[in-house]
Amino acid sequence: TTRLPRPRTFDAWVGYRDYRFLWTGNFCANTAQWLQLLSLGWLIHHLTEGSSASSLLVVTVGGINTLPGLVVGPWGGVLGDRIDRRKLVISIQAFMAVFAFSFAFLVRSDAVAVWHVYVYAIVSGACLSVSQPMRQALIANTVPREAMINAYAANVLTIPGTRMIGPFVGGIIVATLGFFWNFTIESMLYVGMILAYLPMKTPYTTPRKSLTSGVGGMVSDLVEGLRFVWSGNRVLFLVIMLTLVPNVALQPVMFLLPVFTSEVLGKGADVGGYMMAASGLGGLIMAVAVASFGFVYGRGRVCLATAIISCSLALALSQALWLPAALVGIAVFAGSQTTFRTTSGTLIQTLTPDELRGRVTSLQRYGHGFVVASSLTVGWLAGATSVTTAMLAMGVVGLAVAVPFAILSRRLRDQS
Repeated sequence: TTRLPRPRTFDAWVGYRDYRFLWTGNFCANTAQWLQLLSLGWLIHHLTEGSSASSLLVVTVGGINTLPGLVVGPWGGVLGDRIDRRKLVISIQAFMAVFAFSFAFLVRSDAVAVWHVYVYAIVSGACLSVSQPMRQALIANTVPREAMINAYAANVLTIPGTRMIGPFVGGIIVATLGFFWNFTIESMLYVGMILAYLPMKTPYTTPRKSLTSGVGGMVSDLVEGLRFVWSGNRVLFLVIMLTLVPNVALQPVMFLLPVFTSEVLGKGADVGGYMMAASGLGGLIMAVAVASFGFVYGRGRVCLATAIISCSLALALSQALWLPAALVGIAVFAGSQTTFRTTSGTLIQTLTPDELRGRVTSLQRYGHGFVVASSLTVGWLAGATSVTTAMLAMGVVGLAVAVPFAILSRRLRDQS
């Protein structure tokens, strides 16, 4: 008799106290991130409504917060391998709590301008480029190696799950109470993350054997991380390069949702929140599946397949002119994106030693820094032609990269 495998969705959550604190804190931080993404996009749309540059500005405000990662991200990884990652994340989130609350009052004063929103996006992006990789790296510091795949996959649940809650509630708040409360709630969520992290311990941290002080030591650490990715384990380099497809070519799909919702579907911020929530539901279903049953096929093949599927779904979503079809399309698209990120993330975490984990995880996220360039291009194209054309272009470009990669990257295909 063939028995179905036992679901292992929350094995790490139940088994490890410190991981529960980490998971809870990450849930708060990711809710704040999605709430911010929705709020900034609709705030720019509100401030520029009727302008020919509105589409461009809406898309780029979502992408510009990734720009600081090109400079700050790698050095954040170096810092995360030198000092206590937990304390580093707490410090950054404390600053963001104050910053978000201050911005909320700027919005309430009706003095907010487009450039204020961009400054807010850039500063928060700089903080995120350091804190997010460290929150991922902390997973391996709170559970033993044999529980890491389940713990990483369960942690991914905090991303699509919060994408359902944050934008759903945020869209309703924007439509009824205004933007002030969105940024106030964002600040409170950062405080919630700090409270969850304070009692957390990191028993599975591997101390650095040697540490060279000064600027020269930090440069040496950065070079060591780059060298490890390039030649220490070639699969790491291949995975990081492949992440450019979902993170650069396709990420502007999420930034276009306010414009897509308004211009194609003819709906407002409340439906924009439903669209983002639907994307969260699709991602949540796939994250639960991976956390519960692991990987049926080799992780390398799953990475390559889901990159191609995501591009194809972007093409299909561009033609979804009926709201129910659009909701289903964005849900399935987000599910494929979540599967790719879970699979690639577990590969990187399991192949990287802890003393290099901060640097390698930051380099994994480095491609996000190029999102601003793709967002500018997509935003310009959406304004010059249409949102539908821009989404079609994203899918075509993604396929042009992902398909040859799948054919030629045998070493990644064979990765279990």
